[in-house]
Amino acid sequence: MSEDRAVFEALVAAESRGEVVALATVIRFQGSVPRHEGSKMLVKGDGQIVGTVGGGAMESLVIKTALEAIRDGKTRLESYSLNDLASGDPGICGGTVQVFIEPIGLSPTLLVIGGGHVGKALAELGKWMGYRVILSDDRQAFCNPDYVPGLDGYLVCPPADVPQHAAINERTYIAAVTRGLPVDVHLIPRLLETPAAYIGLIGSRRRWALTVKALQDEQGIDSAQLDRVYAPIGLELQAETPQEIALSIMAQITMLRRGGSGESMKLALGNMEKVE
Repeated sequence: MSEDRAVFEALVAAESRGEVVALATVIRFQGSVPRHEGSKMLVKGDGQIVGTVGGGAMESLVIKTALEAIRDGKTRLESYSLNDLASGDPGICGGTVQVFIEPIGLSPTLLVIGGGHVGKALAELGKWMGYRVILSDDRQAFCNPDYVPGLDGYLVCPPADVPQHAAINERTYIAAVTRGLPVDVHLIPRLLETPAAYIGLIGSRRRWALTVKALQDEQGIDSAQLDRVYAPIGLELQAETPQEIALSIMAQITMLRRGGSGESMKLALGNMEKVE
């Protein structure tokens, strides 16, 4: 297998797992250097690599910078001089190299737990909005590519087991559109153990109040932990249909992800003179 093919196959595999990686590419060189334009190296979050941009001390610096890119999601353009070890250069080949380092796989993940009417509509909307979407249900008939085509994963398992099978990180938005309190009291504690960016639970205010009481009385979960849960889920739109409810959920997720307020953007006519 060629080196480039190994890099691209590793990249595709990482994306299918929802794993953030960094791709380092030599884009320019001068003089004598170990690798030329187009040489690529994939860096994983644990520091493992596929491919090479030259080896040695320079490559170690590229790996270090790639890990920083994975953490903060920002691209880098780094220049390395390979002339004088005494001056701190990472090599003595006699040339210079520019390496572009790009984090890949930063698309947020929408994890939909519950494949009923709302879950189906939510998965479809999330995919349309560019999210990596994973659908889970304990019923095979409500969790498969024929039921909702084109998703990034289908997990058929009990709701409380989802965190064991799904990679949940700080870019994961969880919408639990489950069937009731008996499911929720087992699921919510497992979700609270994850670093998910968002945990939302469908249902009425009464359902959430009963869930909170059960979790506090029977499992000792405190209010600070439960405050992470957005319940009832979504923004108040007076939504009724599954599609309208899905819209209210994705509106809330978008608001939180982008730092919005959820307020109306309508401009009063009396304030028009203030607009430039």
